[in-house]
Amino acid sequence: MLELARDLLPLLKGGVPLAAVTVTQVARSAPRGPGATMAVTADGRVIGSISGGCVEGDAVLLAHHARLTGRPQAARLGFSDDAAHAAGLACGGSVDVVAYPVPPEDQVIESLEAASAGRGVTIGVVLSGASAGQTMDERMLRLSVRADTLAPAIGARDSVVLPGACGGHDVLAISSAPRPRLLLLGAGEHAAALCRVATGAGFAVEVCDVWPTLVTRERFPDAVRLVADLPQDYLAGLDTEALDARSAICVLTHDERVDVPSLEAALALSVGFVGAMGARATVARRAALLRERGVPADDLARLHSPLGLDLGGSTPEETAVSVLAEIVAARHGGSGAALRDRSGPLHRRRSTSADPAAADPADADVDASPAAPVDVAARSCAASVVPFPVSAAGAS
Repeated sequence: MLELARDLLPLLKGGVPLAAVTVTQVARSAPRGPGATMAVTADGRVIGSISGGCVEGDAVLLAHHARLTGRPQAARLGFSDDAAHAAGLACGGSVDVVAYPVPPEDQVIESLEAASAGRGVTIGVVLSGASAGQTMDERMLRLSVRADTLAPAIGARDSVVLPGACGGHDVLAISSAPRPRLLLLGAGEHAAALCRVATGAGFAVEVCDVWPTLVTRERFPDAVRLVADLPQDYLAGLDTEALDARSAICVLTHDERVDVPSLEAALALSVGFVGAMGARATVARRAALLRERGVPADDLARLHSPLGLDLGGSTPEETAVSVLAEIVAARHGGSGAALRDRSGPLHRRRSTSADPAAADPADADVDASPAAPVDVAARSCAASVVPFPVSAAGAS
């Protein structure tokens, strides 16, 4: 639900009745993972997606049922390969979901406001028992859930199922982390294009250049911060605690006098990605100069230069896509190869349970055994949506 914060806030503040459907577990393959949420208003407006379009119709029906009755409903969408395709789940997997009304309460609005502002926040959704579908803010979570169970979930970047954490019932902890930071050193046309593309992909982009005439709001309308300074001085003044493995730095100045000290400073920071544009001859000379300045070989090995994946494009926009693709691949351990040339799962996911012993092989998105067979003789909502066998809403 946190991912929809900006859209849901004005609706809730305006008293618009709505319900949400949240993915709690994925078996085999599905386009989106646990925590993915869609919301549905009384007039049929759909916000967000849980499957990229595969089972949205059934999810809408579940949401309306939860909103009208005021009661949550847990369900499973898609089953065996044949049934999943019949139900519209083209990925051939299944998703467990919980549909629940979203009340316009202060604690819900406060959590959404924090997520909308880019602050880290965690909420919980009860998955079983009489309180199934109840949402809890972080304060309520800390009061209701055992501290040892909750600790790994607070601030996690993936949704985590906490088995039996609230009065013996399972809770799905959903966290919203601050947007990852992308620091662009250099404010040329490639930087402007990369700022546009990266902002659309969810990055908080900051731009620094020695030339104030380049670092303008007109050129970088989406940037969260613009700085006219020597890039190495800008990096030296950063709050290093706000940088993490999701942070990336791209040196795009095309000036050796600026590139080298900037890269030396960038490689000394605890960020997940450091890259620099340049021809191969430039890359080789820069590496030699960095070695002369005493930059360790291990740090130099972290440098992505020349920058970007081989997509064949040449315009600033095409180059921006190439650079962003390499940043994303580096963060997630992707190969950068075409999916049709690879085998294995399309979606890499870790177990959504905080209890390693509870991990389901299906969570890994591998060719595991399909879910238990279900009678899906008729193509209808009832044929593709059934209550959970264990954690049905309303059970005690």
